[in-house]
Amino acid sequence: MCGIVGYVGRRDCTDVLVSALTKLEYRGYDSAGIAVFENGKIAVAKTKGRLSDLTAKMEREGKPKGHAGIGHTRWATHGEPSDVNSHPHSGRRVTIVHNGIIENYKQLKQFLIENERDEFLSDTDTEVVAQLLDFYYDGNPIRCIRKVLHELRGSFALGIVFADRPETVYAVRCESPLIVGQGQGEVFIASDVPAIIKYTKDYYLLEQGEIAVLKNGAVQFCSLHGRMLEKELHTADWDEDSAEKGGYPHYMLKEIHEQPVSVKTTITPRIEDGLPDLSECGITPETLGKFQNIFIVACGTAMHAGMVGKYVIEKLARVSVTVDIASEFRYRDPLLTTNDLVIIISQSGETADSKAVLTLAKKTGAKTLAIVNVKGSSIAREADMVIYTHAGPEIAVASTKAYMVQLSVMYLLAFEMAYAKGRIDRDECRRLTSELVKMPEVIESTINSVVDMCQFVSTKLITADSLLYIGRGLDYALSMEGSLKLKEISYIHSESYAAGELKHGTISLITDGMPVIAVATQNSLLEKTVSNIKEVKARGAMTIVICDEEADIDPEAADYMIRVPKLAELLMPMVATVPMQLLAYYTSVNKGNDVDKPRNLAKSVTVE
Repeated sequence: MCGIVGYVGRRDCTDVLVSALTKLEYRGYDSAGIAVFENGKIAVAKTKGRLSDLTAKMEREGKPKGHAGIGHTRWATHGEPSDVNSHPHSGRRVTIVHNGIIENYKQLKQFLIENERDEFLSDTDTEVVAQLLDFYYDGNPIRCIRKVLHELRGSFALGIVFADRPETVYAVRCESPLIVGQGQGEVFIASDVPAIIKYTKDYYLLEQGEIAVLKNGAVQFCSLHGRMLEKELHTADWDEDSAEKGGYPHYMLKEIHEQPVSVKTTITPRIEDGLPDLSECGITPETLGKFQNIFIVACGTAMHAGMVGKYVIEKLARVSVTVDIASEFRYRDPLLTTNDLVIIISQSGETADSKAVLTLAKKTGAKTLAIVNVKGSSIAREADMVIYTHAGPEIAVASTKAYMVQLSVMYLLAFEMAYAKGRIDRDECRRLTSELVKMPEVIESTINSVVDMCQFVSTKLITADSLLYIGRGLDYALSMEGSLKLKEISYIHSESYAAGELKHGTISLITDGMPVIAVATQNSLLEKTVSNIKEVKARGAMTIVICDEEADIDPEAADYMIRVPKLAELLMPMVATVPMQLLAYYTSVNKGNDVDKPRNLAKSVTVE
């Protein structure tokens, strides 16, 4: 995810900006840049690559010198990583850095072109905002910013400098996080506390639609309506290491809480006029309509996302989908044709087994689609088509937000394919897409509503030697991920089974007090799932049921119930995933394990 910083004070601004951006490197980025007031003008330095590349460039070409400016690390969403697409971006009199997504940038760009503002150098939505600010600028920065904010749609934060307002930095927040740090005679803006904690622990939280003006080592705030504001000054009690975790005790918990933003950042650029639009990824309805069979190949958590994708694609698009473990796919001599699509899901884009499948698929003439999180990774470069999941970096080994954004991509793909195949009409496709658009808010409310119950239930799991996850349909696909998440960080033996298979042998494992976690979010299958829950309960199991808030379940069947918001059955995986993540997390914490770095595991598996 992008990182924004800004500074006004007595120090060397370039040094402060680069140092602050270094503390945001954990968020992930593919380019970096700064803009500094130097001798009454705005000097810009930016480049594709790492901060070390930016520093080397400034050593060669000259380092901007001044005491006020803005900086940025970019994770590309609009336009490929390049020097030109790097931030900052400028109009004639305005230079900005930007975090987030401008949903209506195409319409705004067309408006500017029609009004003879066609000086666009980049492919970014950010430059459109810079040009729009410049278009409306009448010498009053606050009035200009307010006017532009009323026209922008999306989730974003901006750092802004005006050429005729030297030594002054403006900042605004609309959903994307932004803080203002207050030091001794100096002020900062930053996307996160780690960027500034070296200089100050005192900071203000910008709220939705609030504008900050940094000048002469102090800051003033005003609302979107122009009213001056008094804000509470907070003091961080973190050290630099904990600051990078945003105050959370572990990266995994932080990344669970980042899921709403990650999903929004992933799906928003791929929706146009209320419908999925994957054309930027090389995918068109015409292309999707031709595929006769789909193979989804992945490892671990990514494979479980593919299992959900299989259920959704087959139900909506009526296309046959096979899900395979990448390490096994090659060895069964798969039947691939030129009319088939092979989807390879990988967080890192470097998974060795998945790369081998890509090579095999391309040799057969099948089309290949990569769903990856890392720009420029091997799988992304070699696939015919690529959808980037804009989750930002995932540092904890146990995947959470990467899985959630993979799910969101599978839904977009399923909706567009079903529409392309004529299985759903435009109105139904738009309805389904609108439900997905609401998901970030629903995920956030789910995290808040289930966290206490998950903490409590986790205390009942820590003494277990073994447990089962069960479910039917989509719930079975979910139970596979829940089981993996628990065992990889809690070290408790856990297996997932299709609930209907219990009596074909597995039920013999049930002993008195053994935990069985039942995922029961599919109301059309609820009666059968409850019957299976009662079967294990009758044999002494401690039953934990994850269900929607309206599910009618016999209280005697469940020792503990974790209820999530009720959605359409098809979309329930997006919320039912949350309590499974939290159960795994708190169980591991209660056992005293290293949550972020479980034993024997690595984040990216680059060997077969």
